[in-house]
Amino acid sequence: MRFDSYDPGEFYDELFITKNQPRPEAKLLIERINSLSRGELLMRQKAAQVAMMKLGATFNVYGDSQGTERIFPFDVVPRIISVSEWNFLEAGLKQRIHALNLFIADIYGEQKIIKDGIIPLELINSASGFLKPCMGLKPPGGIWCHITGTDLVRDKDGKWFVLEDNLRCPSGVSYVLENRRVMKTTFPQIFAALGIRPVDNYPSYLLETLLNLAPSYLSNPSVVVLTPGIYNSAYFEHSFLAQQMGVELVEGRDLVVVDGYVQMRTTKGLQRVDVIYRRIDDNFIDPLAFNPESLLGIPGLMEVYRNGRVALANALGTGVADDKVIYAYVPQMISYYLGEEQILPNVPTYLCWEKQQLDYVLANLDKLVVKSANEAGGYGMLVGTQSTAEQRSEFAEKIQANPRNYIAQPTLSLSRVPTIFEDKFEGCHVDLRPYILYGKEIYVHPGGLTRVAMKKGSLVVNSSQGGGSKDTWVLSN
Repeated sequence: MRFDSYDPGEFYDELFITKNQPRPEAKLLIERINSLSRGELLMRQKAAQVAMMKLGATFNVYGDSQGTERIFPFDVVPRIISVSEWNFLEAGLKQRIHALNLFIADIYGEQKIIKDGIIPLELINSASGFLKPCMGLKPPGGIWCHITGTDLVRDKDGKWFVLEDNLRCPSGVSYVLENRRVMKTTFPQIFAALGIRPVDNYPSYLLETLLNLAPSYLSNPSVVVLTPGIYNSAYFEHSFLAQQMGVELVEGRDLVVVDGYVQMRTTKGLQRVDVIYRRIDDNFIDPLAFNPESLLGIPGLMEVYRNGRVALANALGTGVADDKVIYAYVPQMISYYLGEEQILPNVPTYLCWEKQQLDYVLANLDKLVVKSANEAGGYGMLVGTQSTAEQRSEFAEKIQANPRNYIAQPTLSLSRVPTIFEDKFEGCHVDLRPYILYGKEIYVHPGGLTRVAMKKGSLVVNSSQGGGSKDTWVLSN
């Protein structure tokens, strides 16, 4: 297989400027792939997928008739990001997380941004991620969003946009680490020649971030990863990160509140827990404070948390900033809290709760992407350019019934990366989810998860909708 016949077309291509003209940072990779014999790349692709299966890099699909557990599809042609481009992204992400953290602290505190008329009160009160029991909380160090996965996309001109923020339980970083492990065996010589920044130190940075939440007087704080269990879509990641950090993986039934502290049941009796990296949504984490029917959480956890006797990452209540309507106000947050212009822009967004914008959305459903404010994984979404008249009619009814719950955005021509389809390369659309840790300072892990739409022509990259992933190479020079 060679790239001789590959045509980037009218899209921004991450590896090619035009046909047969690689981007400077991709030239060595393209030369290396072109030098392989016809069947060798396909053999390496197959070997990489087998390696992913052996590593157990799976995800679960709820309600899927083919079975719940699947191997995450992986393509061996990587995405490459130059050092200058990464520096730009890093600065923009740090700015954004800083402002979002200040916003969450403000919303659960004095609510100055509401009093000053920047964000309407009704938008906050109607956000499903806004938790009134969290009012007045003060997490350690004033940090609410310790682990964030921010979704980025490029348009046809190569300009970066923030698609959405994920501040509750962002997933996918385990695939970043496993993808890299596989790629090092697939193209070992290129790694040495290009100077690709490592990613395998993420668990160390994550553990350091979690330990930063424990009181300084504790010489050996206890950290656990809290999972909903084996049927959760990201269970592989929960167990993987716990193993990599050398901490216990627990379920709600393994923890109990005794004597005002969260304690873990062990064969030697109860052991105090100081920091919980929770992978359970807010509403299920304490049946006494939130959903009384939850069997996944720890009764009484909220009171211990409020008393400062256990730390949670992420803090409870961060989901208010995941709301796609609140997302539209992040540029104003950056200006309000930091006095700066945004570095990374949002995708232009129409708010259906505003009458004039609602009218425009309803009149242009065939051109727009419409999203539910609190859905994830590609669900609750209409891609107008790929929809039927019947689907648009159904969505119009949903929007009119609950305009607060919907936003709309123009259909971007997402950038593409060459991807192996049978015995040739096809350009497939991608996004990028970098992972940001907020401990003593804000740290952006180099690269992130490049998700790829594995269905030809599709714009939906989510694994639950048939998407796969690629390794992301950030160059160091």
